[in-house]
Amino acid sequence: MMRKVLTFIMAGGKGERLFPLTKDRTKPAVPFGGIYRIVDFTLSNCINSGLRKIYLLTQYKSASLQRHIRLGWNFLPSELGQFIELLPAQQRIGESWYLGTADAIYQNLYTLEMDRPDEVLILAGDHLYKMNYYSMIDYHRDQDADLTVGVVEVDKDKASQFGVVEVDNLGRG
Repeated sequence: MMRKVLTFIMAGGKGERLFPLTKDRTKPAVPFGGIYRIVDFTLSNCINSGLRKIYLLTQYKSASLQRHIRLGWNFLPSELGQFIELLPAQQRIGESWYLGTADAIYQNLYTLEMDRPDEVLILAGDHLYKMNYYSMIDYHRDQDADLTVGVVEVDKDKASQFGVVEVDNLGRG
């Protein structure tokens, strides 16, 4: 079931709109509710959805995020092939750092070759929400889809503030 899903969490954004909270850390590492960090929402959703093979792709100001993951999320048994692992930007493909989500995945294709998952789940590490990813993956499988994108509906007047997906009545883009 979920053992064949490899998860990538994008956790490397600058978070410029949250400055000064991001002066010394990436947006996913910004404290939220005391000891928690923004990335904990995504990680909690993963664990509660049965996802146990997780890469966090980092880039900017990642020291406090690395510390948080090491101290708070190191409980998965590696002998069972379960992990939460940090993947810093490495310029594996060329001279540039990550140029966005697609490029970050592209620069880490070697992890897909190593893990050989049936499916890949790509998530943002800087959003606050609760979601059962298993339901979305199950829907994806039922539809025999090549790609599934999770989105929320927004009013047209606010659409310029977000990435936009337009779909037909069947939910296809």
